[in-house]
Amino acid sequence: MSSTAVQLPAPAPLTTLTEDEILFRDNIRQFADEKIRPLVKEMDEKGVFEKSLIDEFFQLGLMGIEIPEQYGGGAGKFFEAILAVEELSRVDASAGVVVDVQNTLVNNALLRWASDEQKKRYLPRMATKTVGAYALSEAASGSDAFALQTRAELKGSEYVLNGRKLWITNSKEAGLFVLFATLDPSAGYKGITAFLVEKDSPGFTVGKKEDKLGIRASSTCELILEDCRVPKENVLGEPGRGYKIAIETLNEGRIGIGAQMIGLARGAWECAAKYAQERKQFGKAIAEFQGIQFQIAQMATEIEAARLMVYNAARMKDAGMNFVKEAAMTKLFASQVAERVTSLAIEIYGGYGFTKDYPVEKYWRDAKIGKIYEGTSNMQLATIAKLLLGK
Repeated sequence: MSSTAVQLPAPAPLTTLTEDEILFRDNIRQFADEKIRPLVKEMDEKGVFEKSLIDEFFQLGLMGIEIPEQYGGGAGKFFEAILAVEELSRVDASAGVVVDVQNTLVNNALLRWASDEQKKRYLPRMATKTVGAYALSEAASGSDAFALQTRAELKGSEYVLNGRKLWITNSKEAGLFVLFATLDPSAGYKGITAFLVEKDSPGFTVGKKEDKLGIRASSTCELILEDCRVPKENVLGEPGRGYKIAIETLNEGRIGIGAQMIGLARGAWECAAKYAQERKQFGKAIAEFQGIQFQIAQMATEIEAARLMVYNAARMKDAGMNFVKEAAMTKLFASQVAERVTSLAIEIYGGYGFTKDYPVEKYWRDAKIGKIYEGTSNMQLATIAKLLLGK
């Protein structure tokens, strides 16, 4: 049996999309099926993302969706970036996260906080050729993101950075890093500053690539800064504003993770629904058994509910509304749905689902990260509770 998913009617709320958005989505879906799907298994096994696909992402405008036309971007909406992440993740979550980090974290940070000179220097590159990465986490600062120890010291016209970053997505391919360091640890969050660090900066090294459970083709590496020299004009925003930049950017990024989760959940659901109609037991397709029908219906219902949450949060962001609570709820729920749906998909496949010969075990491995990066599920619950209760 082929591992290619059947094109069943996708549980997508078409009434929430404009004609242009539907066309945009369908074009990405076709690209993902034709160009990415044949490479997914090999990329997962080797743990390497195919460079030619990143080149095609740039050619298709997927790496600069919201960047204004004057800088070579698509001048699109945040919602379109979310659609792109969903459709790519339906085929390969590693592809989805490459585009997600580029658009919802790096480009968004530049669009909101960069000076005019920084925008002129970097946005054309981000739209056409340069992959971006977002470097916040460290060994001792995960959920407590602002316990970071990377130091920055102003010496003349440059800052000198020393420290290490861990679990940095896109770092192997990236040419530009939005990197956070502290000017004064005793100042707490008020000392944190964001820097634009180029890959060829003196004293900057991309270290070990992590050997991960899921999204294996997506590079996750350590960054090493040893007297890394960064021009003073590469401060993003202003000194001491890194906390605000990080928090606000991550709020947007959480919607992107939600899109990644619903995309891969839908990919697993499509595979399971197709397999259930082909696999025969007791003389008939297992899809004819009510127990399997109920599972498929439950999976589709949860995907639909998560998708509406993701779409709503993205629309709120584009409308300029306060979406912090909705972003946290979206990431929390979509990651839970992805884990449940992909697990059920394996069970529908039975023993075959537990092997690497079929695609659902990869969807399940890829889903697990949704509860961890860009804020764990417990951190999302804490945020939601604080906003609801004012505590």
